[in-house]
Amino acid sequence: MSGPIIRFYRGSLLLGTAEAIPEHTLLEIAENAGVEISRNCTSGNCGTCMARIISGTVPLPNPLPPGLDDYLVENGAVLTCIGIPNGACDIDLTPPL
Repeated sequence: MSGPIIRFYRGSLLLGTAEAIPEHTLLEIAENAGVEISRNCTSGNCGTCMARIISGTVPLPNPLPPGLDDYLVENGAVLTCIGIPNGACDIDLTPPL
């Protein structure tokens, strides 16, 4: 792997690793890693694919989509269906609820 690496966890358990692909969402990268993430709308509205950023950055749209609020974002929430990482990231699939 030569690009930024995205690692997917559930708590401390590493579920999979994949190379980030420009303009690909965390959900698409997870699929490349063989990691299944629950989803519904794939447009940032429902929150089904919510996960937590452990490290790295994933820019969020402004205003926030209906699936996120300020409290969740302050606790590291990201919607994997619309989140495109800015580089290497560690993502916990346990949402910050």
